[in-house]
Amino acid sequence: MTYIFQGITEKNKRKLLNNLYADTLHIKTGQGIFDMYKDEEIIGIIIKGNLKIISNTENGNEILIENLEENDIFSTTLSFSSASVSDVIAIEDSEVIIISYDEILKYKDNSKKYYNLFIKNLFIIFSQKLKERNERLQIISKKTIRNKLLEYFDIMYKKNLSRNIYLPGTYISFAAYLATDRSALSRELKNLKDEGFILINGKRITLLYK
Repeated sequence: MTYIFQGITEKNKRKLLNNLYADTLHIKTGQGIFDMYKDEEIIGIIIKGNLKIISNTENGNEILIENLEENDIFSTTLSFSSASVSDVIAIEDSEVIIISYDEILKYKDNSKKYYNLFIKNLFIIFSQKLKERNERLQIISKKTIRNKLLEYFDIMYKKNLSRNIYLPGTYISFAAYLATDRSALSRELKNLKDEGFILINGKRITLLYK
């Protein structure tokens, strides 16, 4: 995964953030970011901690859009939908750098190599995130938990060229990623194991049908 400051020295990173008038936020557990920037176009860079992007449906259910860890980024344009109320919530105390799109676009010293590298990294990350978002839509569009799991396994198998797949995060977060609940997920994994489709060793899933 590309890092937004990849290839940029610490000295040039400080210059860049200073010239972009970047803000550093210290977010407490359970605190949201969206209300502070809902009328602005911004990107956020996770320096420390863990956050989640969520969408609230009309009936009040929370849908996990994405988990964010150190070095991850989010943006109002990429992460939020006008069709739903979304937010970025701190799962634990976190530190986030906020940069306005306006400051990026009107940056005066754009002949600098580190600025051009920053923009290149940003576009690569956005492309990667769009690909991941499309993969997830492909997965959760399946009607049953089994088919969601098999689609996820198939995508990971093709991506890693390995029958061994390591589940991301906790079972709770993985269930949220699949848009289902943990108990139903555990039951279906057990069914797939009992039927000889997979082996389970902690978070490692070995595909026996490939």
